[in-house]
Amino acid sequence: MRAVVFAYQEIGCVCLEELLRRGVSVAALITHADDPGEEIWFRSAAAIAREHEIPVYETDEVKGPDWKTIVESYKPDAIFSFMFRRMIAMEILSCAKKGAFNLHPSYLPKYRGRCPANWALVNGEPHTGVTLHEMARRADAGAIVAQAKIPMAPDDDIAALYKKMAAAAPALLASVLPAIEAGNYPRTAQDDSQATKFGVRRPDDGKFGWDWPAQKIHNLVRAVAHPYPGAFCDTGAGKLFVWKTANPRKLDGGAPGTIISLNPLAVAAGNGTALDLLRLQHEGEMELSAAGFVSGNRLDKNSKITDRRKS
Repeated sequence: MRAVVFAYQEIGCVCLEELLRRGVSVAALITHADDPGEEIWFRSAAAIAREHEIPVYETDEVKGPDWKTIVESYKPDAIFSFMFRRMIAMEILSCAKKGAFNLHPSYLPKYRGRCPANWALVNGEPHTGVTLHEMARRADAGAIVAQAKIPMAPDDDIAALYKKMAAAAPALLASVLPAIEAGNYPRTAQDDSQATKFGVRRPDDGKFGWDWPAQKIHNLVRAVAHPYPGAFCDTGAGKLFVWKTANPRKLDGGAPGTIISLNPLAVAAGNGTALDLLRLQHEGEMELSAAGFVSGNRLDKNSKITDRRKS
């Protein structure tokens, strides 16, 4: 089977490698150039393609007659999209004889759209998944070909979740490749009444208040931890980033934002709750463990976590 692949990020890499391992002839790779303002934590799909002497195209948009001509020239049996960040026009998808398929990082029809793994963590879901589906005019709305459910532990952050997804995606892909090649792959229409859709997240969406319940703060922190821009509160002298938290729980008393314990570093939150803080960082300074942060800011029990009393 001959394929044109659109791929980016680590899931894109492992899926590209799985196609090659399974004997798929990858005729061309279309990918994104890395953004210098983004924390690049994943391998390069372009580098993998070049190692296999596969032509590589880097772009942020795939639409118009020029792109159709390029893709059509490779005579693909199938088109695959793995973590490619843009919609691919239908006239391009129609170039594939056997179909065009996207690997989406959620258990569809839940969490269609952008940043589905982050949103699943923000919302405290017990599980998410990876879904291979036919590409259609509407984002992530095509018939499901295969999917796998991925449980999320209470302290999983976005990096841990992506590792789980990257581990699950190749096996999912391999399970249906023979059927795709034979032209008799399963197709299950999505139930639109069960669909949820979410939009892009931006760095400012990481802002929280200590009047939030501890579980809500914890979910946000793990959703936007490294490699994302981080969860933060305002201190009056810049942002205070909280990179890792644990143990959201009930608390009797304590004003939100007040330190209730130094070891572990624990802070009162809203609705009679509390949260342990494990890693923190004042904007423009080094990221520190809780112990280093307490020492460096000369914090005391019953002071505010946003206080600063440096020597």
